[in-house]
Amino acid sequence: MYQVLLALHSATRWLVLGSLLLAISKGIQGYRRGKIFSKADNRLRHITATIAHVQLMIGYTLYFTSPLITFFRNNFSEAKKEIGYLFFGLIHIILMTTAIILITIGSAISKRKPTDTSKYLTITLWYSIALLIIFIAIPWPFSPFAGRPLIRAF
Repeated sequence: MYQVLLALHSATRWLVLGSLLLAISKGIQGYRRGKIFSKADNRLRHITATIAHVQLMIGYTLYFTSPLITFFRNNFSEAKKEIGYLFFGLIHIILMTTAIILITIGSAISKRKPTDTSKYLTITLWYSIALLIIFIAIPWPFSPFAGRPLIRAF
């Protein structure tokens, strides 16, 4: 079960990144061109936040069932000295939770904005900050903290 969730979490990362990039791109275009915030734009806002929440729930499930995290919690004084344990034990989960909170706030604020340009601008700003945090917190294969493969096999 754990390996399946790990592979699913890895695969879902691409949905999160893709939907964020698409929402940010549409936000920039809509803001610059003074477009009307359409039902499709609103749907993309909502779907992006939903995908991010699903990814966070998969991540939390992994966090609380992971042997790596169990070791980190049980041996905190020693494990915190090893960057890989520290990354997954604290840094990754804190940054990702923060990013999803920002996506949630941005989505909620944009939904309530009175003008179309302010909706686009809100999504662009909040989602961009979240995306930057996500890029930092992903364990890329080239990461100095904890490299992982781009796609895990099921």
